[in-house]
Amino acid sequence: MSSVARLDLETPEERHFLSASEAAALERELLEDYRFGRQQLVELCGQASAMAVTKAFPLPSLSRKQKTVLVVCGPEQNGAVGLVCARHLRVFEYEPTIFYPTRPRGPLHQDLTTQCEKMDIPFLSYLPAELINDAYTLVVDAVLGPGEGPAEAAGPCARALDTLKLLSIPLVSLDVPSGWDTETGGGGDGELRPDVLVSLVAPKRCAGRFSGRHHFVAGRFLPEEVRRKFALHLPGYAGTDCVAAL
Repeated sequence: MSSVARLDLETPEERHFLSASEAAALERELLEDYRFGRQQLVELCGQASAMAVTKAFPLPSLSRKQKTVLVVCGPEQNGAVGLVCARHLRVFEYEPTIFYPTRPRGPLHQDLTTQCEKMDIPFLSYLPAELINDAYTLVVDAVLGPGEGPAEAAGPCARALDTLKLLSIPLVSLDVPSGWDTETGGGGDGELRPDVLVSLVAPKRCAGRFSGRHHFVAGRFLPEEVRRKFALHLPGYAGTDCVAAL
């Protein structure tokens, strides 16, 4: 289905895409009314993101040298989801490496970092731009989330994004491609153009402009009452899958 066709389906009765304010309100409802913990939500989204990677790049289709995945994490919640994604990719027998240039001191990020370190997932001290295309099969973009613009990508994160724009290997973006406007999207010259997008909980409005190969939604845990309240029309999940293709 084309991006234009998806946009045409967005009506008050059947909405595929959330605005930034709706996405924030939905998260508050999960945290405050349904008593989800933030680390619980990060874990659910990170595991589902790793599952999406396995569907887009199945392990049996990769040679031993092609199992390498670079996960680039930012300092906010999307970066935490990236850490969980990397941990589950290791469980799924991929070979993840993490670049995490700005590490917050809060317990959430510290706990997730420790878990990755205990599982012997290597952390890069710098991003070797000239080697990425040869050293890895794909890159996971977990730098910026919804509502986090270029101002939040200062210093090493900004340099990491500049490097991701030059990739010749597949790029998987979590929730929104880093640097895209949550409402209006991106994908133009000088912006990230991911091959795979994993929308967390539900697609954001910018996903209407995504034109890559695979678009997944990771929101099976979303209570049915919340889906109805926010007028979400999401695809069915096959079997026990925690992600679905759009």
